[in-house]
Order: sequence, then structure tokens, then C-alpha cells
Amino acid sequence: MDVKKLALLVGALVIAVITAVMAKNMFAGAGSQQAAAATVPVGPKVLVAKKALPVGTIIDPDSFTFQPWPKELMQSAYYLESQPDGDPKKLLGTVVRYQITAGQPVTRGSLVGPQDRGFLAAALGAGMRAITVPVNVSSSVAGFVFPGDHVDMVLNQTVSGGGEGPPLKVSETIIRNLRVLATDQRVTEKNDDGKTEVKTFSNVTLEVTPRIAEKISVAQSIGSLSLSLRSIADNTSELERAVAAGDIKVPAGANPADEKQMLLALANRPIDNNTTFSTGGDVSRFQRRTVPASANSGNQMAQAMKGLGQALGQGASGPVVRVARGNTVTVVPVGAR
Repeated sequence: MDVKKLALLVGALVIAVITAVMAKNMFAGAGSQQAAAATVPVGPKVLVAKKALPVGTIIDPDSFTFQPWPKELMQSAYYLESQPDGDPKKLLGTVVRYQITAGQPVTRGSLVGPQDRGFLAAALGAGMRAITVPVNVSSSVAGFVFPGDHVDMVLNQTVSGGGEGPPLKVSETIIRNLRVLATDQRVTEKNDDGKTEVKTFSNVTLEVTPRIAEKISVAQSIGSLSLSLRSIADNTSELERAVAAGDIKVPAGANPADEKQMLLALANRPIDNNTTFSTGGDVSRFQRRTVPASANSGNQMAQAMKGLGQALGQGASGPVVRVARGNTVTVVPVGAR
């Protein structure tokens, strides 16, 4: 073999080996490198909403939680865990002024406290009013009615009628599903330690419609009012009944969030129709079921019967026709001129 050709062949083999080794090292080095995730600087913990908080929501212990927040997104209006005013216990009983979505940081301007101007107006729903009614221990479920609860209003009255005998005693549920805004000037059932505290009170502030506010004002002049505490399950059954009756009309194209908001608004709506009542006769057989008749109606009936007896006692012979005009009965013999 020619020496020149042999040298070229050996050189080509050497170059091929070197190229292969370099390629192997290059791919091996690339495979060993790992992509490092970019670290985001985390700031202090801020107070965020655990659930959606619509306008008018009264804050409870399950409304907020602390969560780490990126430093570059921090704002001075946030409540920080490291600051004294960031204690969630100090925010209990405040009302949401602007809607807060779940996971959104709570700002100082989004809440209004009981001592702040416009607190009660912020707690009211759209188109609703606030009215205060006096209560006592027996008519307020012994103080176990708390702000945020729903109650029924019962009117107790006596109806004399004007006749003889005892008056009619009747109790009527005039309004159902009223939301309690405050008891006296208390807007939460928690004390300073965050524990539920049962206290008696003399006034209850309720959320009502303008029409129901008029009814309650009149009811206070008719008789005494009592509150009946509702179960949470009752709101669900009322909502299902409204859906079945077609009272809820969800517009086409509404998303689940809009539907949930509509259902929540209906569940908190007071109801003043389909009322129920009970009389004294429903409780005891010795009580009345009807209003006593007036004395005038009894006298008029007695006079009518007396006139009829006199007419019959005159010895009218033959068939007669009795003509009644109101309470007056006239006997006319048939064939008389």
C-alpha cells in the first residue's frame, strides 16, 4: 500500500475518533444541566378572603385567612399579619362595602366598622331598609338571636268584636325569613376573646323591604311582636320551593357565579305572603275560634223574630208569603188586596 494513502487513512480515523469523543462529551454535558426555576421574592403574609364576600356581608371568623404575597405586588392598603391592625378578631362584625372575591387581599377601604359612618347602609342589600323593633327576653328567644340569623315575626293580639263573652285571642306569623342586622347596637355574637356570648337585648334591627317596614310599623300598634328563630335548613327548603314555583328566572347565558348570586339574594329575601295563624280555640277547647258577635246584630235578629211571631199570631188564615227586607220580615196573605 502506498505510504501516502496510508497516512491519509490514519489521519481520517484519528479525526473521526476525536469528533466522536467531542460529540459525546457535548451531549453528555447538555443532559446533565438542569433548568433552574426562577425564584419570586415572597413578602409578608397578607389578609385574603377565604370565600366570596358580596356587598353587605357581615364578617365572621371564617371570612379571612393569612397568605404569603409577592413583594412586588404589595400595597399599603393591605392588612399584614405583622401589623397590630391585621388581627382578624378586630375585624369581626365589620361589613363589606365593596365586593371581595375569594383569594383577593382585603383592603382597608373595603370594610366599614360599626362606629364608622354609613355602616348600617353598607349592611343593607339593594332596595332594602332597616327597621328596629322592641323585644324582651321571652320575645327574643332568650337572647339566642344573633346578627346574621334569620327569624320569623309573630303578631299576638286580642279581638273583642263587641259581643258578650271573652275576646278572640289569635297569634299570626306575619313575616318570614327576616335577616337580623343588629341586637341593640351589637353586630356580632363574639366578645373580645372571639367566643360566642349570649346577652339579652331590648331592640332588634331587621332588614326589610319598604312594604314590610310599613306592615311592621302597623303591627306594633295592633299587638305585641315575638321573634321565632329559623333553622338554616329552612332557607334551603324555601329556595327549592321558589325554584319549583318558577319564582326564580335565570337569564339565558348566565354563568354559575351569577346564578349563585341570584339564589343567595332570594334566600335572604323576607317573605310576607302565605301567612299562618292560630286562635285560642286551636289551643284550648275553652277558648273562642271566632270573633264575638256584636250586640246590635243580636237585637236586630230578635226584633225580626218578634215581628214574625206577631204576624203569625194575628190569625192569618190561608197561605202567606213572608217578605224579608233586611232585618224586617213582612207576612202577606196570598190573595189579599
